[in-house]
Amino acid sequence: MFVGSPPIAFTFGLGGLAVFPLRFGASAVLIESATPPNLVKIIEAYKATVCFTAPTAYRAMLAAMDEGADLSSLRVAISAGETLPAPVYEAWTKRTGVPILDGIGSTEMLHVFIANRLHDRRPGVTGTPVPGYEAKIVDQDFNEAPRGTVGRLAVQGPTGCRYLSDARQREYVRNGWNLTGDAFTQDDEGYFQFVARNDDMIISAGYNIAGPEVEAVLLAHEAVSECAVIGLPDEERGQIVAAFVVLKPDILPDEATAMRLQNHVKANIAPYKYPRAIRFLEALPKTQTGKIQRFQLRSLG
Repeated sequence: MFVGSPPIAFTFGLGGLAVFPLRFGASAVLIESATPPNLVKIIEAYKATVCFTAPTAYRAMLAAMDEGADLSSLRVAISAGETLPAPVYEAWTKRTGVPILDGIGSTEMLHVFIANRLHDRRPGVTGTPVPGYEAKIVDQDFNEAPRGTVGRLAVQGPTGCRYLSDARQREYVRNGWNLTGDAFTQDDEGYFQFVARNDDMIISAGYNIAGPEVEAVLLAHEAVSECAVIGLPDEERGQIVAAFVVLKPDILPDEATAMRLQNHVKANIAPYKYPRAIRFLEALPKTQTGKIQRFQLRSLG
């Protein structure tokens, strides 16, 4: 039994709620309002075994569960749409005991092409290529980058296309490889790790800072419910790290809280990566599939 939040009009939903169930003779529950609390109830009511949704939704599902929540039927949780932060991975597995698998896919490649496996998964790592696909990290000249170096993710496999009427995708396919627009690293064991979208890398005073790394640290703080990190223009530094934070109930959105969060980041990763600007919001803007709409955050400044 498959359940999830992505609309079928999106490839994440098309695969997880239509193509994959049909391929394996399984059933799927299609719900009009797939909010995290509703997903918890649907899993309980229909004894769903596979769940497809985004990392932000899994975190919200944890918050929506009461002590009697029963997800024992769930065999695996699939996460995509955005990178799965290690704190969400750890909180989910500790609370539910259900394996959660991160992966990356795209509309142009139809679905997930790099993922963790049930027998081979770890927090903060996207995984290895799905059978039939190849992936590598390349530099701006399309030379393969040394292991551990941040570069552009290139993927090749049985699926792949580009939008004909979108000028931004003229370079999407190069030398038979699909350039996804993501910055990744690959370690010596061959595992791929997401760094940031290429256009979301923050360059502040000459330093390259990946927003998702700062987000993962903030999410580990007891006061933070959700967050998103972007770069904002700054005359002196070029850009500054800006964090948009949704606090947990009863936490005051004041300067003292902001300072605690800044000090938390400084203490856990390089001090130059701390958010010089913190904005408290009641909710983060998201797409129907649960991805954070960072362009809207930029307009908030």
